[in-house]
Amino acid sequence: MAQPLKKLMSCVILDLDGTLLNTDGMFSEVLKTFLVKYGKEWDGREKHKIVGKTPLEEAAIIVEDYGLPCAKHEFVNEVYSMFSDHLCKVKALPGANRLIKHLSCHGVPMALASNSHRATIESKISYQHGWKESFSVIVGSDEVRTGKPSPDMIGVMAGKAAGMEVVAVPSLPKQTHRYTSADEVINSLLDLQPEKWGLPPFQDWIEGTLPSEPWYVGGPVVKGLGRGSKVLGIPTANLSTEGYSDVLSEHPSGVYFGWAGLSTRGVYKMVMSIGWNPYFDNAEKTIEPWLLHEFDEDFYDEELHLVIVGYIRPEANFPSLETLITKIHEDRKVAERALDLPLYSKYRDDPYLKITSSKGQ
Repeated sequence: MAQPLKKLMSCVILDLDGTLLNTDGMFSEVLKTFLVKYGKEWDGREKHKIVGKTPLEEAAIIVEDYGLPCAKHEFVNEVYSMFSDHLCKVKALPGANRLIKHLSCHGVPMALASNSHRATIESKISYQHGWKESFSVIVGSDEVRTGKPSPDMIGVMAGKAAGMEVVAVPSLPKQTHRYTSADEVINSLLDLQPEKWGLPPFQDWIEGTLPSEPWYVGGPVVKGLGRGSKVLGIPTANLSTEGYSDVLSEHPSGVYFGWAGLSTRGVYKMVMSIGWNPYFDNAEKTIEPWLLHEFDEDFYDEELHLVIVGYIRPEANFPSLETLITKIHEDRKVAERALDLPLYSKYRDDPYLKITSSKGQ
């Protein structure tokens, strides 16, 4: 339930990179390619250092940390030239198009503010249908005197310095502690409740679920972390994350649902978690589906295909194992009811779920 309003919002200013666009993932891929020429390997350890920085600030950090024999401006010119060549592949983050369309349809004025230069912003959003026309104002870091955390260029600290109400959407995992000055921290734009801020509420939630375009994950069932059946009493059919780095980058951690197809058994309702499971503090992001059926035996190595059709809630921590288990069973009930709705039940016949078994052939 939404909390009492702090302020009535008259307009919304949005950040771009890591909030609306998944540029972080693409930038990491470009950096990997760039560093190879110097015999270096990008391991992501500088990600938290470069968030919200200008291109030259990013260059200074990476050139120094990796001991690169190049000047900052050389780094910027080459890396951003490579990045520009890949802009057409950068995807909107989940909830971004939904939010922009929602605010635009309700006549809420929107501005876009980014630490990127104006020309770069224009290039990034040119591949996103309807975005440019939706913003009344677009401001880049080359158009202001001082950047973040000055109010000239909006970020969490900058927004607070300007007397604004700020909702933070961390683009890096396990970093919510860095946003304590924000008025609210949410897992992704899917979790934004505009009515908290006096804005028109979304009307697209259906029986506790948010529909999405279907997306697909598949592979052999692997042994998990040994806690599903043993600790939780919930037998998950884990999938390897190998080969799914893009999927894991594109979709925020949380609880989803859909349909699962097993090569020798059929199609079943499914609820799943993607993320770090804060209660257990996973070191890696995992994919843990729970097939909502009582099986008599394990099916490790069997081919499993998932069609994910909707979202239930963000990933959360819990004060006890009992409250975690209770919540997981609530998720199961939500998924089971929702998957009986025509909106979702039609995907039971998705061809991706019809797996031909290779056994006996």
